[in-house]
Amino acid sequence: MKSDSLGQLIMTGVPGKELDVETAKLFRKVQPGAFILFGRNIESAPQLRKLIDDLRDLSEVEPIITIDQEGGRVSRLRLIGNEPPNAQQLREKGDVDLIKRHGDITGRLLRLFGFNLDLCPVLDISFDDDADNSLRGRCYGKNVDEVVRNAGAFNAAMRKQGIASCGKHFPGYSAATIDAHEELPKIDRTRDQLDRNELAVFRALLRKIDSMMVCHGWYPVFEPKKTPASLSRRVVTDLLRKEIHFEGLIMTDDLDMGAIVNEYSIEETIRLAIEAGNDVAMICHRVSEIETAHRAMEKLPRPQLDRALSSVARFKRNLAPPHKFSEDAFRKIDNEIWELRVAVLGEKRAKERSAEDGKRSPVEMY
Repeated sequence: MKSDSLGQLIMTGVPGKELDVETAKLFRKVQPGAFILFGRNIESAPQLRKLIDDLRDLSEVEPIITIDQEGGRVSRLRLIGNEPPNAQQLREKGDVDLIKRHGDITGRLLRLFGFNLDLCPVLDISFDDDADNSLRGRCYGKNVDEVVRNAGAFNAAMRKQGIASCGKHFPGYSAATIDAHEELPKIDRTRDQLDRNELAVFRALLRKIDSMMVCHGWYPVFEPKKTPASLSRRVVTDLLRKEIHFEGLIMTDDLDMGAIVNEYSIEETIRLAIEAGNDVAMICHRVSEIETAHRAMEKLPRPQLDRALSSVARFKRNLAPPHKFSEDAFRKIDNEIWELRVAVLGEKRAKERSAEDGKRSPVEMY
């Protein structure tokens, strides 16, 4: 195994709307296995497709190219088109066929731009729709059965269009009372509570989800010492891999969030993330640090690296190529998003963003 292949274990953000010379040089050197795009990368439909084509062209191995395209305020592509309804609005409408339609449209939209993974569906249960924990409007249900039915319908329809899915936020972020973008939340759930609620959702859908994102929450039931789940071997390996038997790709949530950067150096973060059993370390905003992350990986035990590299390679074997792009095709799909929005919200509400959609937290700021 050449050390250069270790870049396959890094998911990186991209600084701007096009690849500048220095960023392109950095990416060619590190060869990240995955790229995640944000609002800062999106100006127009042709520009976005060119950026994704450029990222693919400089990659020696077909890259994972992903985005958060959930619906509502967590819809990066609303910057250049219509905003899909969010998970809460869809669940409150009570029509699973509309959720399937949302998944189908999302899959076709992402394939058109060249994405191959969507960081959704959210599998958290909404214990409180008004909780200030970054999940507002993003949950498909208020109980296990509702989340499994609704998120499962979206997931199946999107995957049918060739876009891989990511269940988040394992092992269940719903009981958090603060936002991990700011600091590490302590989630005081008993094992019985988790088994009957949060973990029941993940168990029900684990064979139908391609990847899993582990959140930055501290669960004392698993880790007596203050430790994010994303950096915990007891959570990632013992619980998710060995007990629940998830066989897909495992990634951390963004390692640039306050819950992590307030506590750990980049070198320590990477070591703990891979030791915990993650396959991909996500660095969304400190793009220049991916070279430091790559060097940190070179110091890790070979068996840990080989395990993660095998998982990434296995995931990539199933990636679907992009559809041929045209602005007409984009406009057609964008019109379908508008029609879905009207079907869910009614024409009057569809024309104005609700107060909750207008609120921005760090998860939407970039």
